[in-house]
Amino acid sequence: MRKTLPDRYYLDHFHEFLSFFDGANRVLLTDDARDFIDRFKALDDNAQCIVARAASRKYAVVVVKTFQYQEIQAPIETLFLLRQQNWFSRVLNGGAYAISQVLTKPHLHQLLLENGIKMPASASKNVLVDTFTEAYSKGAITESGELDSQYLFCEFDAVLRFLLFLYFGHTRGRLNQFSMRDLGVMRTRQDAITDSARFEHREAAVNAYHYANALQQFKSMNTEQKRNFDPVVDKPVYCAIGHDYRDRLLFAMGQFWLSEDNHKALGYLKLAGSDNAREKWIRETYKAGNKDAAKETLEAIIDDPSSDTLLAFAEDFYQRKFGSKRTSVLTDMLREATRVISLDESYIQDVENGVVETHLRENKQAFRTENTLWRTLFGLFFWDWLHGEFGLVSEFDRRPQVLRHNDFYARCGEHIDAHLAEYCNSPDTLYPYLLKQATTHYGKVNSVFMWRQGLLDTIHTFLQYVDIQGLANFLRMMTQDYANLRDGFPDIMVIENDTLWFEEIKAPGDQLRRNQLVTIQRLKQTGFNVGITQVNWYQDPMQPYVVVDIETTGGQGPQHRITEVGMVKMINGEEVARWQSLINPMRHIPYRITQLTGISDDMVVDAPPFEAVADDIDAFTRGCVFVAHNVNFDYGFIKQEFARLARPFRRPKLCTCARMRQHQSGLASYSLKALTRHFGIRLDNHHRALDDALAAAELLKIIQGEG
Repeated sequence: MRKTLPDRYYLDHFHEFLSFFDGANRVLLTDDARDFIDRFKALDDNAQCIVARAASRKYAVVVVKTFQYQEIQAPIETLFLLRQQNWFSRVLNGGAYAISQVLTKPHLHQLLLENGIKMPASASKNVLVDTFTEAYSKGAITESGELDSQYLFCEFDAVLRFLLFLYFGHTRGRLNQFSMRDLGVMRTRQDAITDSARFEHREAAVNAYHYANALQQFKSMNTEQKRNFDPVVDKPVYCAIGHDYRDRLLFAMGQFWLSEDNHKALGYLKLAGSDNAREKWIRETYKAGNKDAAKETLEAIIDDPSSDTLLAFAEDFYQRKFGSKRTSVLTDMLREATRVISLDESYIQDVENGVVETHLRENKQAFRTENTLWRTLFGLFFWDWLHGEFGLVSEFDRRPQVLRHNDFYARCGEHIDAHLAEYCNSPDTLYPYLLKQATTHYGKVNSVFMWRQGLLDTIHTFLQYVDIQGLANFLRMMTQDYANLRDGFPDIMVIENDTLWFEEIKAPGDQLRRNQLVTIQRLKQTGFNVGITQVNWYQDPMQPYVVVDIETTGGQGPQHRITEVGMVKMINGEEVARWQSLINPMRHIPYRITQLTGISDDMVVDAPPFEAVADDIDAFTRGCVFVAHNVNFDYGFIKQEFARLARPFRRPKLCTCARMRQHQSGLASYSLKALTRHFGIRLDNHHRALDDALAAAELLKIIQGEG
């Protein structure tokens, strides 16, 4: 197969990009956009390659000398011929930002000098950029002289950015994403694309782009430019994209003007319809002393809320500022926690798993669920809509359109209700459907959930105990307001005596966020039992600890393997079990390691490989704190061995070396051998796993005050 030449490669991408506008999206094109495409197609291949190359650059100002491509005939001559045809023009048409980003420091200095602005040769690039930007904004830069032969402005930049917006649905899209796709850097959804338009009609697209472009410009401006920025903000919007960008523009301008002109800031914030803008307006209005206006707006939101999140804010703010209550809903939920649990402090970095292990020791079923359970259910159940007609417009879309714009139920409500009625009537009906969906689509890129082994295991258990109608009602709620119900789910699911409930775990200092409040309230509304479990830390004498030591073929690294594992289980300062085995590392043991440990190739030739004892190690350490001297070494090797088997391994850790440094400061050495000598602990066969584990167990007892 002939190797694609670099310039043809860029041209192929540009043709692929433009083909997007041959189908359903052609009706969205403005006259300028349609003219640009037709003019481009009329160019010969040589000229098309030049335009495609320029279009792929980051900025609309391009450097002439960089167009010296061997695959293009007479590239510089072609470039200036295209300038005569108005594809390119003088550099000063490029705008202050693009010019200042592309021009070199000497050329910026030259440009300022040609326009009568003298700057010292020692001036930094940043100083030159600021000086140039200010002068350009005042119309003081009019001459570019010989720089017009070295830099050019892409006259098609404005129309190209509009086309990119139509294709990607936002202003961050660039043509180089096609190259990133081909190189495997970026995964796309080529399998899920249909010929559908992102907007219903041209005016919706044009006005949405107006606000998106204005927002992009505003973000790139300096303070003085923002003060003088006065975009049109009364263009009608016809779609969720347009509303989103208009609200974001107004919110950004309102935020900026808060420190400059409060009245103007409140005006912009009130025009915006987003939740964050309305909340900000209420807070700032109340702060400014206009409490009646804030109260009236809060009451209107409570009577007719636009979202659960805004309603939660309005009810809470109203109660605290205008009612008798002095605490927030969040604080009340924490005070009314359904359960308080004391957890061993070794779980400080792994609190949710600590609570799960506590439940398991009490003979309950317990699972980490959080957002994973619900988003997987949602993503699989509604897959055909999310990745069908209402899903992705271009292969670079990550989030289905109906989720991005939060109008899934508004668009597909009748079909959603029918789908729920058909499959959410019994676990015996729902689970096979989910299994079929997972089997059909496994591994496909999506933005709702992550594929992983055992994806449906927890869901299968969940469906055996759930109220199926309550589940159907909550899934419907997610389609109605996915933006506010896509996260904030409780941390764990617990089952005892055929009763299922969820728990949100809060350690000391943790706060309940508003998104968690909204989600928990909606779960309760649909009949789910949800509580908040507050954790207190203490040293639990009945918390099992497994003291581990391993021997290996060498230092940490993927090429080295375990040769021996020794483990001692401790509860309340007493040994309750031990486990030891040589391990066949499936590679040669270096002579120096044999000298150190005494373990040779002959000793391990008949020993089990790690995969044969993985279940034993997993079971022996489950529910325990993983303890070792320099724990990250032993833990890292064992986790690496489990990873080779595509199995997770996660335990809370405790390091006897680090704890001894805290417990006994000032010792000359904290090696295992030195510490056993210091404390008179027996260590017969140093560098054999079980003997070292037994010695470290004695150190653990000292740390815990038992020895």
